Amino acid sequence: MKLLKNILAVRNDRFGEFLLNIPVFYAIKDTFRDSRLTVIVNPDTEPLAKMIKPINEILTWENRKHSLTEIFRFSRQIKKKQFDACLILNPSQEMNVICFLAGVPLRAGFDRKCGFLLNKKIKDQKHLALKHEIDYNLELAELINAKTGIINYTINLGDSLVSKDNLIAIHPWTSDPRKQWPIENFIALAKQCVVKFENKVIIVGKTNSPENKLFDNLGEKIKNLTNQTSLEELGLLLKKSRLLISTDSGPAHLAAAVGTPVIALFRNDLAGKTAKRWGPWGKQHIIIEKDSLGEIKVEEVLEKIKGLLNR
Repeated sequence: MKLLKNILAVRNDRFGEFLLNIPVFYAIKDTFRDSRLTVIVNPDTEPLAKMIKPINEILTWENRKHSLTEIFRFSRQIKKKQFDACLILNPSQEMNVICFLAGVPLRAGFDRKCGFLLNKKIKDQKHLALKHEIDYNLELAELINAKTGIINYTINLGDSLVSKDNLIAIHPWTSDPRKQWPIENFIALAKQCVVKFENKVIIVGKTNSPENKLFDNLGEKIKNLTNQTSLEELGLLLKKSRLLISTDSGPAHLAAAVGTPVIALFRNDLAGKTAKRWGPWGKQHIIIEKDSLGEIKVEEVLEKIKGLLNR
């Protein structure tokens, strides 16, 4: 394979999934040191992409169904940039078509969704959850010979001097009801964190649920910041926090990327959705995983918090 100088990588789904490709971006630059790396992301994720050092340019392509006119127009935009290779990290029929029409010489990805348009591909076995999502992504990157000896999973918030505050962050929301720890448990947990550990608590994340209001009047030491922060602001808040408690979520991956320990609550009976594949990356985190989230008690989480705070 020739030395690649102009590389396109695509990951335009939710921001948590996007973050788990940070090691791929570093691997590309570790392998092709003089290359230019362009990344296609969902518009909502662009602020985070700007914080990832190896990325030279960002293009946006919304994660929705597009018209044929939009697809042809974007393919012409891609063709003008004369990429040597594209790495499509989330299987996408539209993106496979776009990169084919753009005439990108090396088109790599999973053999799905018009996979015949790719000339480097592997079978998508992520649903088996035999390893972490980061490992799957790095395996895909090897299709363009991008490899790394050290997995780098960090983002640059622009202020390396951010110090830890007396904060415990809680993210009680999920897009999948099957992964929801009961809201009443999160409320009890927030109250107990104030009593037992004398920490301030911030509730973070985004939701359309009316249950958001349940966190509004829990005392002066519990601040409900749901729907009130940008991704950049959320990253800074998580970096300032001593830890985050969350189910499987984008904020859990963002906390890991800024170096904040996570206590992550998982079910282990959902195929392809276990902590083995989707847990926060790193050794400093604690996973509580059971057949049912209802089996995880507030007291058990409090004990894990105590252990982390005492490290």
